[in-house]
Amino acid sequence: MKKLLLLALPGMILVSSCRKIEIDGNGNGGTTTPPTTESSILSGTIRSDVVLKTGKTYTLRGIVYVAEGAVMTIEPGTTVLGDKGSRGTLVITRGSKLIANGSSDKPIVFTSSEGANSKSGDWGGIVLLGRAKTNASYNGTAGLGEAEGGINNGDGYGLFGGADDDDNSGSLKYIRIEYAGYAFLPDKELNGLSIYAVGRGTTISYVEVAYAADDSFEWFGGTVNCDHLIAYKGLDDEFDTDNGFSGHVQFGLGIRDSAVADVSGSNGFESDNDAGGSVLTPQTMAIFSNMTLVGPRQNTTSVGNALFRNAAQIRRNSSLTILNSVFLGWPTGLYIDATTGRPTDLNIASGDLLWAGNILAGCATPIKYGASGSAPTGWSTNDLINWHNTIEFNNSILANTSDVGYSAPYNYTSPDFGLAPGSPVLSGIYPFTNPKLTGFQTVAYRGAVGPNDNWYKGWTNFPQ
Repeated sequence: MKKLLLLALPGMILVSSCRKIEIDGNGNGGTTTPPTTESSILSGTIRSDVVLKTGKTYTLRGIVYVAEGAVMTIEPGTTVLGDKGSRGTLVITRGSKLIANGSSDKPIVFTSSEGANSKSGDWGGIVLLGRAKTNASYNGTAGLGEAEGGINNGDGYGLFGGADDDDNSGSLKYIRIEYAGYAFLPDKELNGLSIYAVGRGTTISYVEVAYAADDSFEWFGGTVNCDHLIAYKGLDDEFDTDNGFSGHVQFGLGIRDSAVADVSGSNGFESDNDAGGSVLTPQTMAIFSNMTLVGPRQNTTSVGNALFRNAAQIRRNSSLTILNSVFLGWPTGLYIDATTGRPTDLNIASGDLLWAGNILAGCATPIKYGASGSAPTGWSTNDLINWHNTIEFNNSILANTSDVGYSAPYNYTSPDFGLAPGSPVLSGIYPFTNPKLTGFQTVAYRGAVGPNDNWYKGWTNFPQ
């Protein structure tokens, strides 16, 4: 493919140490025209370090790859538009980095090029590809995977995985990702933020994904730790974990639009070891703590979209652990689904899968169990209920969403998670001395937000 070297021009793409930006085509085999205005077009493959400057607006045209060790740095207050016509997408390939560190008063905003006419699925979102471990395989090579969404090319820029669990794909802080993601093919989607085999050397903190056309956040393997995440009015799942993800995530909000759900069935959490529920390693063993997921049913008489399913569906031999979290108004609360692959409930017996310190409020069916038809374990729904109600696990089931004591969790344009005096969020905490919570911040509350805590305000946007 023909290569074109572009010099950085004043007021446009600036390169540290006066280096050049090397762009290889436009992502679809064509050549790239040098940008001539401050609203710069980014396209093709970026192979040298680049800095996107505060106060400027940049547009992603087609699939934009940052490759071959290049670093894209985005300064606070910068706006990056995903071009709707070409389904702009930002892909950070293995060995490269995205340094996008905004601030609470100057967040970095990735959004649609359509302005006031923006809609879910206008562009492809952000894809991070790392070199940490995964149980995926590609062309017969174990530990290597191909990202979904049609982003791979002849250079292998859509591959992920390796052996370095400390791999560093950069830093994302105080950023918003709006109106991103789309279904390339059934079960081959781009999400708001797609995180593939990203290592624990990476920082992902204070990130909001709004109006994703598939999952808001999805992890495929890797070990990255994340905190202060917001999933707002996405289409499919809020937090999806696959292919051996084993990182730690603390403080996360999920807020649904009660009228909008995916044809596949929308969940708060969805977790697989892999698509077949195999015994491949690394196993999906991520740990989430202090999450609050607001489902579609504000009241017991509310229904919402009939395609909503579960606050948390743990299936296909996943060992996902969820602790000290709050789930409001879902048709089903916890669903342990053992119907595919190695029965998931075996991970309960081993202690790898733990559900403790959690509140299910206003869920029509709080606990559900799906038994394996091919390798039944003898468990039943009653066994799962008894496990859930184990005294030392400190789990709670409340009849109404209002019983939790949040101020206005269903105010979609200005949600408020202030706590009423005596809220059950302030008691029943599963102890942070438990080894599973090693490395987590110790707090005296369940859910994502504590007393007088406004971390989800100011830098965020909750559009209609």
